[in-house]
Amino acid sequence: MSGNWGDLQLSRILLRETFTVTEAGGDSRTLDTDGQESSPPLTRAQTIGCHDNINALQPGTVAAVTFTDKPERNGYYSVRSAGSTLTEYHGEVVTAAWKTSLTRLGSAAEVDLQSRLTGAVRSNDFSLSGERWHAPPIGHYGYYTGSSSPTTMTRTTTDGTMTVYRSVPASVSPRWGCAPTDYLDGRVRVNDTTAASANIELEGTDRSVPSSAWSLGNGIVNVVPSASAGVLDVQAYTGGAWRSKMWNVTVAASAVAAWDSASLLRNDPEMCILRLVASRNPGRVTLDLTLRRGSRFVEGYLQSGSSATLAVYLQTAETNNTALAASGYVTATNNDAAGNRFVAGSARTFTGHASGGVSKASTTTLDFWIGVAAGGGSAVAGDAATDLRNQYIACLPEAVYAVRR
Repeated sequence: MSGNWGDLQLSRILLRETFTVTEAGGDSRTLDTDGQESSPPLTRAQTIGCHDNINALQPGTVAAVTFTDKPERNGYYSVRSAGSTLTEYHGEVVTAAWKTSLTRLGSAAEVDLQSRLTGAVRSNDFSLSGERWHAPPIGHYGYYTGSSSPTTMTRTTTDGTMTVYRSVPASVSPRWGCAPTDYLDGRVRVNDTTAASANIELEGTDRSVPSSAWSLGNGIVNVVPSASAGVLDVQAYTGGAWRSKMWNVTVAASAVAAWDSASLLRNDPEMCILRLVASRNPGRVTLDLTLRRGSRFVEGYLQSGSSATLAVYLQTAETNNTALAASGYVTATNNDAAGNRFVAGSARTFTGHASGGVSKASTTTLDFWIGVAAGGGSAVAGDAATDLRNQYIACLPEAVYAVRR
């Protein structure tokens, strides 16, 4: 932003802060604001990105809102309505005139954030109960689970050091505090990585996602499509750098064709789900990729319209212990050049792939997960291969609510 304007951070969207906000009290406290983004000074793609993100804001969800010049308004809000008018003066100026109407849930001093961890652990063929775990934003405080407290560990992300809570008590919805300025730290994000888009982060689920130019990341794991059809580049952030491994996705021993489409099924700071679709002759293949805040692995669900052998495995083979497939995972037998070991598995019986990965014959579905044991044979508790397997089994859906203290 330029000149004397401050910034308005509305959920994932960075806007130019305007002079006026309109507030009202009563049964519900509201805040209305409007403004305009334009190219120049932004690029055309950035302006259109702001327009699309405003229109994609999801009503009813918790959004952190912060102001540069009006910090007294900082707090947690839910969206009542949002809209933007796009005007293009061909070859000259593009403007996005936006308006939002928000309901104030409270300031950081008034409300806790409550993570409702619902559902049951994954059905699995290994008699595993898994490990309930949870990762709030970096910078949260006062994590509370009643009379029983979880254990903790830390993971280094590109946003900073994140606390991960392990062995979270069952039937408890953890509560925690967080300054709105910290709420997005360590979030899961999906970006449009086309050159023209300026790598814009996407808000909500009503957004167009380029089928071959996207990234799904949480600061620990980052997934991008490879230039080769049916190959995913799964990157792990360890030792202060991104470590990349290529994973083949195959159906009936053939690489999945280039993805025809990508769409967002969920796009919240705590969890994102990206759906990819590719054609078969005949039929189609669908791959859902899920990433959670604080997770060391990406989750996948591969579906084919007809029964076949479905597999996800390393493009470059690594020596691994396929016998561990009987326990729900496979992992490398030696550390790689970065000092890590790949880990992959499934909740259902599978065959360990010789190159390192999972394979299942005569099926239309394959659930799987891909990650790394950071530190390899010396991984800390919580990052070892069996720990990651247990965390995958007990990945619970999370919904965040603001509740009065």
